[in-house]
Amino acid sequence: MSVELLIEQGVNGLQLGLTLYLLAAGLTLIFGIMGILNLAHGSMYMVGAYSAAVIAAKTGSFLAAALGGALMAGLVGLAIEFLIIRRLYDREHLDQVLATFGIILFANEAVALMFGRSPLFMSVPDWASGQVEIFPGVPYPQYRLFVMAAGIVVALLLWQLIARSRLGMQIRAGATHREMVGALGVDIARLYTVVFGVGALLSGLAGALIGPVRSVQIGMGEDVLILTFVVVVIGGIGSLRGAFAGAMIVGVIDTLSRAVAGPAIKAWIGGPTGDSLAAGLSSIMVYLAMALVLVIRPTGLFPTQGARA
Repeated sequence: MSVELLIEQGVNGLQLGLTLYLLAAGLTLIFGIMGILNLAHGSMYMVGAYSAAVIAAKTGSFLAAALGGALMAGLVGLAIEFLIIRRLYDREHLDQVLATFGIILFANEAVALMFGRSPLFMSVPDWASGQVEIFPGVPYPQYRLFVMAAGIVVALLLWQLIARSRLGMQIRAGATHREMVGALGVDIARLYTVVFGVGALLSGLAGALIGPVRSVQIGMGEDVLILTFVVVVIGGIGSLRGAFAGAMIVGVIDTLSRAVAGPAIKAWIGGPTGDSLAAGLSSIMVYLAMALVLVIRPTGLFPTQGARA
């Protein structure tokens, strides 16, 4: 493999990692702070993607589509928290898994009824349709660079919200001393609703941004949800810094294993056996990395002591 192609795939891995961070940041807040094992987080990703595709088709504005997709996912998340999730805070994780799995099934069928089962497609906006030479001889799509920039901006804003704002202080305090914060006059139920809504909004934004890169289809959230959980486990439950580090690790390993390791094994062994080994290795590299991290640091790279397990 040429150096130029290796650089391109490495940047692709960073782009995937920043997209995963948008998902993992919301999931780690919901799971680590609220103690909710939310399997329906990927459904908010799907809601954001479908909403963005519809808005883009009607308005022709990508920015309106991205913002609309994120807001729609946030609103749906708020409704789900109000109607279902807040009844699960004191229940066992099995109850949370069953309830949120039911939300997945409901969301998939609702989307199928509204939009049909054929995939939807979004066009890359004209202002990001070209390519930029990121290294000599390495052209790279402008839109993917825009997605990376958006992920970095959101990461900085989220860090500012959690680490520097009054709301962030309440969120961090509510994660470790829920009863005490409630006794001081903070509405914990409303605080958790905000956290869940922010998590859903971030997931929807990720779906809206990925629409022009991949087809928008039913079940798209389940595939990415598995990688998102891997990111959270590697980074440490409840840690935004860990979510960022884990997302970068998973994004780069997943991309390079599919682009480099898999083809190398296929070329080395050849035949059906090589094809099978290449596909298998590309699929398990991320999970091997997770297992290695858990052996060295069972609580993840950047564990948060106050996170609820």
